[in-house]
Amino acid sequence: MGRLTGERRALAAAVLAFYGFLYLVVGMTAPSEWTAAFAGMALVYGVGFFSIVAGYFWARWYSIGVGMSGLITAVFSIVQIGMEPVLVFYGATHAFVSLALWGSGMSLAFDGRKEWRERFHLDENATHKLGKSVIRLGISLPYVILYALAPREGAGEAVMAALAGAVAVSGLVGMLRLRGWSVLALAGGTALVGISLAGLTCQSAVAGFGNGYAVNVEAAGFAALAALVAALAPMARPLARYLRG
Repeated sequence: MGRLTGERRALAAAVLAFYGFLYLVVGMTAPSEWTAAFAGMALVYGVGFFSIVAGYFWARWYSIGVGMSGLITAVFSIVQIGMEPVLVFYGATHAFVSLALWGSGMSLAFDGRKEWRERFHLDENATHKLGKSVIRLGISLPYVILYALAPREGAGEAVMAALAGAVAVSGLVGMLRLRGWSVLALAGGTALVGISLAGLTCQSAVAGFGNGYAVNVEAAGFAALAALVAALAPMARPLARYLRG
């Protein structure tokens, strides 16, 4: 996977840009209550595109996670609906993003650079843990956005879900900036997502947005919760040491 790193990087960025633009258009044409959710999804892909082009050290990890999130969504949708061409295309293109950015050769342009490791005093073990967490956060982010911003029947449920999403996203931003408080924010966001899911009503579990399309809000919430827990797992021991200290 060390060959054609520049070409693979460019193609992965192009796919991310395509989905960012697609979600932006969908958000402009969907019912108004869905505008925020689809704008958030457009931002998820826009950040991936911009970070890959800019060469941020975390860009490869983040974009791999977003690609895996899309693949997981496509697989579960195919199981429920069947082999629809749109779902196959959606899954294949997201899988391509993750595969194109995978490998030690590609990492040399991002997380493999020595200068940022020296700047933040990270050894190989710490870098590996950080990478696993960021990939899993990339997987969780689309689900967090959809769960937090999808329309709901009750105002209280909507506020709770939005708060959970805001805290979780702040934790992700903090982790990308290597801030110590990010782990606590992610833990708080994970707990809030779980609490919000416990209070989700049947009326809010599935939300439609026209033309027969619908989003399973409950499934998005559980997917977000599982990915957030997985993202916290590599940081469990450092967090325990931090709290004891």
